[in-house]
Amino acid sequence: MASYTNTRTATGLHIGFFSSLVSIVAAWNDARVTRNALSRLTDRELEDIGLCRGDIEEISHR
Repeated sequence: MASYTNTRTATGLHIGFFSSLVSIVAAWNDARVTRNALSRLTDRELEDIGLCRGDIEEISHR
């Protein structure tokens, strides 16, 4: 009788989890970089691009 071992599902699950985790961390870092860059601008510079300080958090998560 032949034996069949299915280890691909477990490995695929681990890779998928790791991939999702990397994507979440990358998105968080992109938002952090955007938030920091916009926060360094003066109020006048923000106004020139049509933003105010209150918009920074929302913009950084897009």
